[in-house]
Parts: sequence; C-alpha cells; structure tokens
Amino acid sequence: MPRLRLRDTFQMRLFRAFTAEHQERSRSNAKVFVLGATGRTGQLIGRYALAKGNTIVALVRSKARASDLPGAELVEGDARDEGALSRALAGCDAVVCSLGTGMSPFREVTLLSTATRALVTAMERGGVRRLVCITGMGAGDSRGHGGLLYDRLILPLLLRNVYNDKDRQEALIRASSLDWVIVRPVMLNDAVARGSVKAVTDLVGVKGGSIARADVARFVVDQLTTDTWLRRAPLISL
Repeated sequence: MPRLRLRDTFQMRLFRAFTAEHQERSRSNAKVFVLGATGRTGQLIGRYALAKGNTIVALVRSKARASDLPGAELVEGDARDEGALSRALAGCDAVVCSLGTGMSPFREVTLLSTATRALVTAMERGGVRRLVCITGMGAGDSRGHGGLLYDRLILPLLLRNVYNDKDRQEALIRASSLDWVIVRPVMLNDAVARGSVKAVTDLVGVKGGSIARADVARFVVDQLTTDTWLRRAPLISL
C-alpha cells in the first residue's frame, strides 16, 4: 500500500503539471479583446499581444479612424454599450481594459465605471473570464503613495474626479465573478521600455515614480497567461 500511495502521488503530480501546462498554452495564442486599444498604452498592448501570437479585437468608434491598429479585428461601437461589447467579445478568450480619460477637475467622470459595468456584465453573460484592467496609482489603497507633488496637488486638484471613477471601476471588478487582475502603474511616460518592472501590493515606503508605457503594456499582456496576481491589484513601477 505505501508504494501504491507513492506511485499515485507521483502520478497526480504529473497530472497536475500537465494540466497547468495545458492551461498555460490554452491562454497563449488567444483571442484578446482590448478595450481602449486606440490610446497610447492600448496601442502598445495590442502590438505586444500580436507579437506573442495572439489575435486582437478592438472596439472603435470608427473603423476609418483606426489605421493605427494594424492587424487588429475592428468592431465599431461605444465602450458603454453592452451590446457592442458583446459583439466584440464573441469568440474571445480574455479581455484587457486600458480605457483612459482626460483630466476633469470640474466635472464628474463616469465613463470608466459605466463602461466597466457594461463590460463585466457582457463578460459574465458571454462566459469570458479573464480580465486585466489598468487603473493607476491613486486608486483604492494606493492613494497617498504618489509622492508630495502628486498626492497634494495633481491628484486632488486635477485628477480627483477621474480617480473617484477609477475607485468605482475597481469596486465593480472586485465584486464580479471574473478572473481579474487590476494593474496600477505609477505615472506613465513614453520612454523606451526597460524590460522589467517591480510589482507590489505592500505599499509601505512607496512614493510615486514613473514608468514607460511599453513596460506597462508588456506586464499587462503577461497577466493573460499567469495567475501570479490573480484577484489582486499590484502597483507597478521600475
């Protein structure tokens, strides 16, 4: 009996390893819906995902104005329209949400939460489980970790309404049944990628910084095929 148990245990380990490898491969060469694909970070996400052998679907307001998305399958529609999102999600394996909005110091922002509510509903109804969503430093418990200038001036004076909506966006994702990862980059720049990032959820001692959009794009796409940060919200920096 002890030998049988040992052999059975070994076989179970082999089975689990095979299953994990199969699941990893099944998420590679996937069909990925990128919401926000026309933005600067979204374009880089699309290019990196394509370079890894994935198929990309992008929701755009006008196909005629989406020439900056070569290789992507384009679906016309509004990001807040559940019907348009469902059309874009057809046959997809995963979703990246890189929606952004400009500074809005005087008007309430609702785009992010409205679009995310529609997206979560469409994903749950369509059986698409993996969601990787970019919010930012200052959302949720990362507020207060941007450094003196960011925390005292930029966020409260210029980005307060945007980040109030990012908080609502994150809450919608956390309350969903999806397999989600929320990515909170520090301030974005257009520098050349460094090739690696630091990802943390323990924010003790974190005080802002900046990171290349290209590094964020690479990290985001990598989360499509790993469970390292599943149902967590890492802050990423260099």
